[in-house]
Amino acid sequence: MQIHIVKPGDSLWQIAQNYGLTFQQMLDANKLTFPGRLVSGQALLVPTKGQVYTVRAGDSLWTISRRYGISVADIVRLNNIQNPDRIMVGQRLYLPRSRTMVETSAYLDPRMTGARSPALVDEAGPYLTDLAVFTYAVNRDGSLTAVDDQAVISAALRNRVVPVMVLANFEDGTFSTNLATAVLSSEEIQDRVITEALQIMDSKGYRILDCDFEYLGRENRERYNNFLRRAAQRVRARGYLLSAALAPKTSGDQVGVLYEGHDYSAVGQIVDIVFFMTYEWGWSGGPPMAVSPLPQVRRVMEYAVSVVPKNKIMMGIPHYGYDWTLPYVRGGRWARSITPQQAVDLAVRYGVNIQYDQTSQAPFFYYTDEQGQRHVVWFEDVRSIQAKFDLVKELGLRGFFYWVLRGGFTPNWLLLEDNFIVRKNI
Repeated sequence: MQIHIVKPGDSLWQIAQNYGLTFQQMLDANKLTFPGRLVSGQALLVPTKGQVYTVRAGDSLWTISRRYGISVADIVRLNNIQNPDRIMVGQRLYLPRSRTMVETSAYLDPRMTGARSPALVDEAGPYLTDLAVFTYAVNRDGSLTAVDDQAVISAALRNRVVPVMVLANFEDGTFSTNLATAVLSSEEIQDRVITEALQIMDSKGYRILDCDFEYLGRENRERYNNFLRRAAQRVRARGYLLSAALAPKTSGDQVGVLYEGHDYSAVGQIVDIVFFMTYEWGWSGGPPMAVSPLPQVRRVMEYAVSVVPKNKIMMGIPHYGYDWTLPYVRGGRWARSITPQQAVDLAVRYGVNIQYDQTSQAPFFYYTDEQGQRHVVWFEDVRSIQAKFDLVKELGLRGFFYWVLRGGFTPNWLLLEDNFIVRKNI
């Protein structure tokens, strides 16, 4: 695949012609709501083999070859380069895509997607290894709040996707430190949690148990490690795997109730798979910024690989963005969550250009609504996703996962297929 950035005057028909494609091929690849109305800065996926890379300041053939997993000799040969020691900023290089085998996963919340859930799983299923169903909330007595999940489990299995049962300290619509403390302070309650989880896994077809305990605080750090040890022993005895979702940290002593309860090194030794939640820097209650800025993601993942085996690490990728009303006021109106397609549709509707922040590697734009309110939108597109895919390959991770499956981002799946071979474990 290649990525085309729309320029003033571009039309989908002209772009298709320039790449030797049909209008329908471009439409199918991008699933545009308004194919006759493009906006400047919009990123389109072009379904052609390989990619074109534009040389940037500081690049060399060696750094490019390392980043994309292609030998210098192949780059020289394919681009007829006369002097490999001299490439120019702005020079365009054709790079064949080399595909890496990875595991992929996505979280799905059936309460959010409702009756559409099985169809969403069918759409994404060919590109997924696992599907994590969010969430079986843990109650204070050790019982679990049921999820209407049988239809999505069936959809996962017919697509050879492993169903993952998610446990969370979720109470009254949020993660609860007090609930976690009550559960993790009692071995009897923990045993009830694990026993009921295993009964559900046996009866419904789940094969991985994922522990998504957040906002634990420092007081629950070792208690949580002990709970995971207890769960690992019983889960593996049944032939299942254990995973854990961890907050994005850049050091072992990072402060804050979200971070202090997660011990990367210990959890990495105990469980089989670790889901690192590398998103929500830009969040609905916070100031506008990229949801998953690449420099911050890189810092988390570089720390993660220093203390957790790479073959256990899954890097998080957001499948959404946020629309903030300006001016941002702390404690004021929260931003609304939108899909990447909804973001593009907003830009088209209001006729505004999409910009791209090269530092965070994320698209954004401003618009003014009918009431005269100014907005800013940060979201994901194929450029930002490709940057994250490149980081996964560079670090040699087990794979990556999406939060959260909602639809509205068809080009992502084609880009994934162009970059990776997805491992299927059933």
